[in-house]
Amino acid sequence: MESRRRSIAKAISYRIISSILTALIAWGLSGQMALGLKIGAVDAITKLLGYFLHERVWARIKWGTPKAPEYEI
Repeated sequence: MESRRRSIAKAISYRIISSILTALIAWGLSGQMALGLKIGAVDAITKLLGYFLHERVWARIKWGTPKAPEYEI
């Protein structure tokens, strides 16, 4: 299982890239840079939390992960 710090770092880096793209799309569609930046900021905050929680839930699900050996030398 990965650490919480790693999950946070992954969530932040993913969110930065995705929110920039969202802001650029909103700006392109609306023609208003301020609106694009606001949408990008709200997107970043809400989805950062969502992604982090998603990662932590999946970290607890054992399905599809290799089982630890019962005994090691």
